[in-house]
Amino acid sequence: MKLIPYEVRTGSENMQIDSDLLNQAILMQSQEPVFRLYGWSPACVSLGRNQKDDFIDYDFLKSKNIDVVRRLTGGRALLHDDEITYSFVCPVSYLKNGDNVTQSYKEISQFLIDKFKKLDIELTFGSEKPVHTKFDYCMLISTGADLCYNGKKLIGSAQCRKEGYILQHGSILYDYNTALLQEIFKEHVDASSIISIKDINPNLSKNGIASILLEY
Repeated sequence: MKLIPYEVRTGSENMQIDSDLLNQAILMQSQEPVFRLYGWSPACVSLGRNQKDDFIDYDFLKSKNIDVVRRLTGGRALLHDDEITYSFVCPVSYLKNGDNVTQSYKEISQFLIDKFKKLDIELTFGSEKPVHTKFDYCMLISTGADLCYNGKKLIGSAQCRKEGYILQHGSILYDYNTALLQEIFKEHVDASSIISIKDINPNLSKNGIASILLEY
């Protein structure tokens, strides 16, 4: 597995790197998976591939120095601020059940489950019930693609597929600002449904987490 160390970049740079990793894997027909960790500076709202942006107040975001980008993957919007983001690129054939979207999420996410056990954080998969909600903020929605701690969502993931390859990336909440989230997404953020690393173990640093996740 190719491991790309944790680094902090702008939203547009991060999305371009993920896109480049996917396209390079396709071009080279690489059979080696790639795992990357990154952060965001400045903070950035990412929109799902087909998500409308009519709820976004661009002037407000500009006043807060928050960028906006669109992801390759689907799903709802996210505020990438105080978090660690991962991306994983592999051929469909690398996974036992790569052709099955639900199972492929679980196979890739199992890698994260195993890593977080080393941090004494036991993660489980989210609900697999169909999602019907008005929420624009992705972390308020729990699906089978998510990882939870004590029933609360810690990691939200999304996937795209291209020419026999998978890009899966996701947000690991390190901390969050409820008031800012409510201002951006104009909806009540129920903190009882989400959890952050700081809630679980405030002594864990981002670099400490990254070093465990990148052990091979």
